[in-house]
Amino acid sequence: MPRPVTPAEKAETLAWLRRISGDLATATLARLEDTLPWYADMPPARRSTVGLVAQAGISSFIQWFDDPTSTPWIAADIFAAAPRELLRSVSLQQTLQLIRVTVEVTEERVAGRGEDLREAILLYSREIAFTAADVYARAAEARGLWDARLEALVVDSILTGEADDELPSRIAALGWHGHGEVSVLVGTTPPQFDVDHLRRMARKLGVDVLVGVQGSRLVLVIGRIEPSARAGEQTVELPFPEIANRLESGFGAGHLVLGPAVPALVEASQSARAALAGFAVARAWRNAPRPVEADDLLPERALAGDTAAKRTLVERIYRPLSAHSTDLVTTLWSYLDNGRSLEATARELFVHPNTVRYRLKRVSDVIGWDATGPREAFILQTALVLGAIGTDMTRRRGPATRRTR
Repeated sequence: MPRPVTPAEKAETLAWLRRISGDLATATLARLEDTLPWYADMPPARRSTVGLVAQAGISSFIQWFDDPTSTPWIAADIFAAAPRELLRSVSLQQTLQLIRVTVEVTEERVAGRGEDLREAILLYSREIAFTAADVYARAAEARGLWDARLEALVVDSILTGEADDELPSRIAALGWHGHGEVSVLVGTTPPQFDVDHLRRMARKLGVDVLVGVQGSRLVLVIGRIEPSARAGEQTVELPFPEIANRLESGFGAGHLVLGPAVPALVEASQSARAALAGFAVARAWRNAPRPVEADDLLPERALAGDTAAKRTLVERIYRPLSAHSTDLVTTLWSYLDNGRSLEATARELFVHPNTVRYRLKRVSDVIGWDATGPREAFILQTALVLGAIGTDMTRRRGPATRRTR
């Protein structure tokens, strides 16, 4: 059993430690430069800051050796010498390497001064390692909270369409890896929402996501990842409907609506508006699939007063048909009014049923919708009504004139 250290011996050791503290710091910095490549590659100002942390550690150990009860505040005080940006440029692993080198140099220098001093170094290095882990954990937690608030702000800006000049910089601060086309997916928030699991699912699909939780509503802004950022993962670019289908399990029960793809993230508000409008009326389609595209809910959105949906129906259906042939519009009107009966339509138009069948085929070729299906017939009839209303109102009103009294 080692002999207890007397107060006089401890005072002598402390005095010796204080005399060599400068040499210890110099030797530690030289060892850091020789053994740690990341330290040698640092800019001079940052390397100087790391050196201050090492010197603070040596001085702090001497104070702790004098009074071991001061461990909590002395250990924490070491990292006070480091500015906040140093925590972002030096990883926890590098910090532990810094501690290891400092302890090695100190042990070599105090070798032969007694087991009590060596044991004190080991105990203190343990305290410093735990303190470093705590500092980085708190920094990561604070950064996580800040990122969550910033992400919520970005998603809210996209949903409201109130994007400003700062939106691109905020997106960059979040580490967004997406490029090219973007789509917005809107659904319900599950009772046990695991955002990390959802992000992992997205990464496996080759996309990055911004997540917004607004009460019972869950919003995902989906963008494809640069090929270089997803090396070794998904290599085939999946269409957005397939991506939405694979992410479906991350949402709660209820409808799931995918907005149309837009060219870039700064234009995502267009996709968001369509997705939100579709989500609001999805229950009106009794057999709506999950997920469903917002453009498949155009008639419901139009009936709810969505101006964009009305315009889309007119531009994609009514105007192309009218520009192609008035016979197609007339035949489609008659076919839908007669309950999709070929014979009744042929009698009304005084043509053969095969002529009606041919014209309906031409309608499908021109606009891509098939009037013989019940769902698409509803979409086409809504477009015809909206187109007729717009045409009649334009013809009746004519150009706006100013009233004179």
